[in-house]
Amino acid sequence: MFLSKKFVHIVILLFLMIFLPTSCFADDYIEPIEDLPDFSSIVTSSSISSIPNINSRAAVVIERSTGAILFGKNECDIRKMASTTKIMTAIIVIENESDLSKIVTVSSKAAGIHGSRLGLSTNCKITVRDLLYGLMLCSGNDAAIALAEHIGGSVEGFANLMNEKAISLGLLNTHFVTPHGLDDEQHHTTAYELALLTNYALKNETFYKLVGTSNYSVSINGNIKNLHNTNELLGNLNGIYGVKTGFTNGANRCLVTSCKRGNLDIICVVLGADTKKFRTQDSVKLIEYTFNNFHMINIKDTINSDFENWKEEHLSHFQINKGINSVTSLYLSNVPYKLYPVKKDINSISTNITANYNFEAPFYENCKVGYLDVHLGDEIILSIDICNSSTIEKMNTFDYLTSFFKNYINYFDTLI
Repeated sequence: MFLSKKFVHIVILLFLMIFLPTSCFADDYIEPIEDLPDFSSIVTSSSISSIPNINSRAAVVIERSTGAILFGKNECDIRKMASTTKIMTAIIVIENESDLSKIVTVSSKAAGIHGSRLGLSTNCKITVRDLLYGLMLCSGNDAAIALAEHIGGSVEGFANLMNEKAISLGLLNTHFVTPHGLDDEQHHTTAYELALLTNYALKNETFYKLVGTSNYSVSINGNIKNLHNTNELLGNLNGIYGVKTGFTNGANRCLVTSCKRGNLDIICVVLGADTKKFRTQDSVKLIEYTFNNFHMINIKDTINSDFENWKEEHLSHFQINKGINSVTSLYLSNVPYKLYPVKKDINSISTNITANYNFEAPFYENCKVGYLDVHLGDEIILSIDICNSSTIEKMNTFDYLTSFFKNYINYFDTLI
């Protein structure tokens, strides 16, 4: 008795689902558009001022120019990151390959990787640039391996470059094992550190253009293949300009999004959503909440104005014991931001200055005399050093004699 083809196909499918490793259902497959939520309804419901309730296990929203956290949920918890890994993969490749038109020959290891794929086969030829688009648009794990071997010599060598970069960026809870992000207990990050990494990568013009591309055609062995970006928010929500999706069974649904409206520029990260629909809802909720409840205010002008007023009143109070002269000029070491994100019901900041007024000569140039704290309500958002502008030497014997005779003459002048 012959089995029907349909029955055979069902048996094979069940076998694959039961016996293949879970990580083979790895990264981003395109789900039907009807599974996505209604964007307009989420935008409307997110206009309220209350903090959103989200499904994702961890999330963060940061403002790009300052790094200020505008929303956080378990943002420092260590979690798997799936294909958001490819943010680091891409920036490592871009920074280490000066010629993106260089041809790469795909290895059998790259061609044989499971999960989401660009569709590469062993020994096929493709440029680094096209591999990057295959990496970031359709989340090709085969492209990730091909790029890693091209830049690092091996997956292990490339992972070393990734981890070195993470350390240099201060990402102490981030560790990479692979360039694609398939589940591994030693491969992890946090929502906050992933946002910081993304902020760094977006400063690179090539990366910025790459992750903001909705559609692109690559050439594999001379054959054209059209790619579509897996980021469901790109082109569907006001201000979105990147960056990367992710999914594994261990990481669940992940999405890193960048969005700019006016002078407010943010990165939103959601990790560990149960479904693609939830990760989309959560991202839209957080983005709309942020833009409806925060704005940028000018803090630099206030800081400089308050500092100048303080100097006028206090500069003469500084005493340099045994110094040949007194303090004549002070400056703020650095005012890092002109604009800072605050809740829309806040339109001003306050400053508080603390200083030491007594010093012993010699008193050297750029020596710290105090600090200026910038307050946003009860929170100190900045602390800026106050320094002197020039060295004040210690008096020598000649200086003492000169001072004595000068004071002596001045004393007798008062008697005449």
